[in-house]
Formats: sequence, C-alpha cells, structure tokens
Amino acid sequence: MAEKLVVISDKWGAKKGLWIASYFGYLQQYYDIVFHDCQQLGNVDVSISSEENIDRAFNEKAIDRAVSNLIKKETQQAHYLAFGTGATVVYKASLKGLPAKTITAISALGIELEEESPNANIKLIYGECDKSKPGLKWAKSVGANLKIVPNFGHTLYSDEKIISEISLELLENITKNLV
Repeated sequence: MAEKLVVISDKWGAKKGLWIASYFGYLQQYYDIVFHDCQQLGNVDVSISSEENIDRAFNEKAIDRAVSNLIKKETQQAHYLAFGTGATVVYKASLKGLPAKTITAISALGIELEEESPNANIKLIYGECDKSKPGLKWAKSVGANLKIVPNFGHTLYSDEKIISEISLELLENITKNLV
C-alpha cells in the first residue's frame, strides 16, 4: 500500500497553482496523494482576489483556521509537502499535534516567531533571495533542518528544476523504505 502524501497549496490555492500538477506527475505513482487548497482550509473569502487582500485574510485569522481545519481533517500519520502559506499552516499544525512522518515545507512564512520545531522529520527549504526566510541563528536554536537554494526567491517551488529536485528527494525517501 502506498504511503500517504498530503500536499498543501500556497496562498493562491488551486487558482494559480498549475505548477503543482508537475509535483503530482512525479509523485502520484508512489504516494497516495491528498491535496488541500490553503484558501479553503482557512475559509478565505475575499471579493477581490488580490495579493494584498489574500495576505490580509491569512494574517487576520485564516492561518489559525487553516491549522485547526487541517488537524481535524488529517488524523492519520502522513508525509507532508507544503508551499508558502500552506507550509506555515503545516508547521504550526505539527506543533499542535498534527501526526506527520515527514514535512517538506517550502518558503514557509513567519515561522521564525516559533520557539520550537515540530516533532516530525522536517525539512525547511527557502530561496536565497526570499525576504521571508528565517535566519540561521533561529534555525540552530530550534534545531531546524534549513536548506537555502542559491539564486531563487520566494516562489522557487514553482520552478521546474526545483520541482524535479524536491520530487526526486521525496521519491528517494519512499523507495528507500521499500527495499
């Protein structure tokens, strides 16, 4: 039976997430994939879908709602792959008991405010030019596994080269366990 992989979108949800299909192309043969739209998890409903309005909605409680809803929906251990705001949701949910085997969190926002790291095997990935990446001092203080990718910004997760690398890492982890 395939391992479960829960994928959480960035703040744009499925609306601007065509790149996410590339991850599914690599991973669907080896994982039982469940997808959550971050906006739906956070009950985000903005009349004008601008970046400013979506950011405001998430900052005004949608992240907390998304964390709570994710914990309610995902009660069994699983692997997690999450992007941007979705990565923040998974990180915070795992601190509150989300049963995670592994977490690959790409470009999570605001997690340097947390004083601990989740109990799961977590990998934090950021682009070198991402203004929201946490500092090395924070990463050391909480024992975070932080990977910085040179020459990329916040949306590195939508680049085909990065999609391929991350997918192959996830596949290596799953196939290691099959042998």
